[in-house]
Amino acid sequence: MRPTAAPLLLATLLTATALSACGSGSGSDPDTVKVSFKQSTDNSIRVMDTYLGEMKKEFEKANPGKKVELVPIKAPDSEYYTKLQQMLRSPKTAPDLVYEDTFLINSDITSGYLKPLDPYLDKWPDWNQFVDTAQSAAKAQDGKTYGVPDGTDTRGLWFDKGIFKKAGLPADWQPKTWDEVLAAARTIKAKVPGVTPLNVYTGKPAGEAATMQGFEMLLYGTGDGTSDPLYDTASKKWIAGSQAFKDALTFVQTVYKEKLGPDVSDALDPNFPTTVRGELMPKGKLGINLDGSWLPQDWLKGAGHEWPEWSQKLGLAYMPTQTGQAPGKVSMSGGWTWSIPAKASNPDLAFKFIETMQTKANAQKWYIANSGIAVRKDVAADPGYVQAQPGIKFFTDLVASTHYRPAYPAYPKVSTAVQEAMEGVTTGDSSVDKAASGYDEELKTATDNQVIRK
Repeated sequence: MRPTAAPLLLATLLTATALSACGSGSGSDPDTVKVSFKQSTDNSIRVMDTYLGEMKKEFEKANPGKKVELVPIKAPDSEYYTKLQQMLRSPKTAPDLVYEDTFLINSDITSGYLKPLDPYLDKWPDWNQFVDTAQSAAKAQDGKTYGVPDGTDTRGLWFDKGIFKKAGLPADWQPKTWDEVLAAARTIKAKVPGVTPLNVYTGKPAGEAATMQGFEMLLYGTGDGTSDPLYDTASKKWIAGSQAFKDALTFVQTVYKEKLGPDVSDALDPNFPTTVRGELMPKGKLGINLDGSWLPQDWLKGAGHEWPEWSQKLGLAYMPTQTGQAPGKVSMSGGWTWSIPAKASNPDLAFKFIETMQTKANAQKWYIANSGIAVRKDVAADPGYVQAQPGIKFFTDLVASTHYRPAYPAYPKVSTAVQEAMEGVTTGDSSVDKAASGYDEELKTATDNQVIRK
């Protein structure tokens, strides 16, 4: 249903209010730290708002005379990035602290919007508790670090135990190869009519969900796990013409050609991820879902789609490598960081607020509330964290075999090219060879011809 003019006008006014609040002059009060973050567009989900409200109270109590002003940006991801970059361009609108997705942080670094944090990190003992991969998530090509991660995520296979039982598949299912994943989906299709056997996000409407939850979970499982199949670090060039890329596309093509996945029209609906976790999974209509560790956030008490039985209804399996080759499993990780804008008026106060949020106790509180994965070693080892929610240990253990995207400035364009290739084989408009060739051409444009063929 198309929204009416009134809600659109209200949304515009709210956005303008948020921007003008920040634009009232970030330097107008040296005792106030302005914190801008992405507010969920789902009014029933306010995890971040609640957490930051608690951190504000704790910070102000511990620092008499200092204030925290929260400046939420309520918008979908793509609009959030755009609005945030608009704010970062001027000292009049730049907040003191911003929430940055590791997916795009290097674009903001390259644009000169963010401040390197190394002088602060060098004096902060807690930084040593962060795992190496998390410390590098916000490190730029200049070797400097521009953000403190507040957790990460990992990905795997969620499966419906009820559907598996009807299909005669094991309750402790753990595929060892791609072929075994497809075999289970074919069995579900044959024996359990009326359900979607396997979901793999695909195409441009799904955006980064298609690239990261879908394609890269395949691509990064093609080699030996020691080299990046998307970006060649030795030559500092993007990889074109690889058999690994075609193999990953072939898997996607198989899912949709054999009708093992959702209807193509559903798969290419930009709201399909919400449908998956809000309807298909709770209603027992999806056999296997290649997805992320954060899904339970929507099912917890008070969340958008309460589902207290989820841990009894669903099983978890890691995504296997292509042929079962070492290391045997694959995961991708992303996450968000807290960064200080280059034009922030109160950077010292902003980092002090980061320190408040990232104590062991407060970090642990956030990971659990957000269904996030710990990046602090002391939290990951804490029984209170490990036992807080079903699935946490499973997804935390995947951090050891996870991969991070080559999040250089060209990556968003590379990601779009991947989505276009996926969409071509999903709809049947392109063969694997044609889609891969199209990707290679787009890659040259996206990276200023910084391409190496393998």
